[in-house]
Amino acid sequence: MRFVLWIVLVGLVLIRFFTAFPSLPEGQKVRITQKITTEPVRYSYNQSFNLLGLRVFLPKYPEVSYGDLVVVEGRVEAGELSDAKLIEKKEGTGVLVGLRERLIGFYEASLPEPHSGLVAGVVLGSKTGLSQNFWEALKKTSTAHVVVASGMNVTLVAGFLVAFTSLFLPRGKGVYLAILGVWLYAFLSGFDAPIIRAAAMGTVAFVAQAAGRLSTAWKGLFLSGLIMLIIWPGWLRDLGFILSFVATASILIFEPRIKKFLVSFPKIIKEDLSVTLAAQIGVTPIIFATFGQFNLLSPLINVLVLWTIAPITIIAGISGVVGLVIPSLGKLLVYLSYPLTFWFVKVIEVFS
Repeated sequence: MRFVLWIVLVGLVLIRFFTAFPSLPEGQKVRITQKITTEPVRYSYNQSFNLLGLRVFLPKYPEVSYGDLVVVEGRVEAGELSDAKLIEKKEGTGVLVGLRERLIGFYEASLPEPHSGLVAGVVLGSKTGLSQNFWEALKKTSTAHVVVASGMNVTLVAGFLVAFTSLFLPRGKGVYLAILGVWLYAFLSGFDAPIIRAAAMGTVAFVAQAAGRLSTAWKGLFLSGLIMLIIWPGWLRDLGFILSFVATASILIFEPRIKKFLVSFPKIIKEDLSVTLAAQIGVTPIIFATFGQFNLLSPLINVLVLWTIAPITIIAGISGVVGLVIPSLGKLLVYLSYPLTFWFVKVIEVFS
């Protein structure tokens, strides 16, 4: 009987997956009206996003953004909408979409490039402010996942906060304070979809892990993942969902084992480094498969830069919201992240 719930949930995911995306015959010309639920990827001459499970490529201008309602016409070919044309675009509205855009604008006004684009990517998963050269450098160094999907970043933030609070609180109690911090960050960043997914999965998994119930952590991770896919099965094809799920799972598997090999390191370094390395083990093959290139020095590069992600996220998230109320104070606070972004950028420039 204990397997009935899992069978039912998996069955619901499959039903939702096949009913949410209508069968579109190859070669058929279609017109799709849908809201963009993931941040578009921008290239030198075009931009790309998903609609109804189809990959869509449009000219770089006019730019479309997360939350926009678009009407796109094209022909279905091999999982893509070929010869796609943008018929109509309505900019996204709502408090959260507006908050997201205001935060991105604040970072762009407060920091020079590529630091502002990096911060917006780390905090919100936004790629709109990244220059082509810096984006290519991120791909060459196998660190593009840092700004492709902020969902994984939330997992790293959760791991960092759990490690940090364990310095002055028992791990069982510190984890709850850490999870509170993660949800506060999720609120500050505008409740973007990848952040919510990762916060939910991380909450369930880390709380169960802190309670010493690894089996419960795994059940919680899969349960939260299945429920999210029932809500929107399209996330199964979303890189943010995949990375945040795999990163959390990888931490559950490898973090305790890695920590045993770092006994000579100071506690805070050992905790943060073990989380970072554990997450990399799981996500590195996905990054390679997604971007089609892998830097042999990628593990070293990631170790050098990923430790900055959690503090950048926390500093920039808080300063961004403060900056919306008191711009001068927010700008002063966001400067605290500059040494970290400077280190990140320089490492990427050296190794690219």
